[in-house]
Amino acid sequence: MISSKNIKFRAVEPIDVDQIMSWENDPNIWHLSNTQVPYSRFDLEQYVMNATKDIYAIKQLRLMIDLKEIALTIGCIDLFDFEPMHRRAGLGILINDESRNKGYATEAIELLKKYANKNLNLHQLYCNIEESNKISLKLFKKCGFEIIGLKKEWNLRNGKWINEYSLQHVFKD
Repeated sequence: MISSKNIKFRAVEPIDVDQIMSWENDPNIWHLSNTQVPYSRFDLEQYVMNATKDIYAIKQLRLMIDLKEIALTIGCIDLFDFEPMHRRAGLGILINDESRNKGYATEAIELLKKYANKNLNLHQLYCNIEESNKISLKLFKKCGFEIIGLKKEWNLRNGKWINEYSLQHVFKD
């Protein structure tokens, strides 16, 4: 089991479809994943059926984040664009509204960093965060990610161009 003091990671299971559906179909966060339309239950059921396949085959991994003490799912964490040859992957995280500002995101990112480096032999992780998302920028900087660039007018939302930072964490080999 992949776990730390307060949380544990687990594989996505069919029982998670409703929770994932509520997250993925929330138009308030579609801009984070460049989504513009809702997902159907069928699409998400198919996703869940494939989510447990080998990261080397599908180039991504989603893990559910559960609280250890009460077995409550509070979010998910993703590795995407997995590049084993170059030993890197993108990182994304979602913590539900009720569980934010309690340190769980920091704990989850630190736990995933250890897993990615020790188990997947990754050399680096990266993420992309909009310039206005001060909370996520603070979180990832706290977890050792550095801003390595600014993509100007990168995302278009509500008729306005939004700048986006690229952040990177390089493991010390």
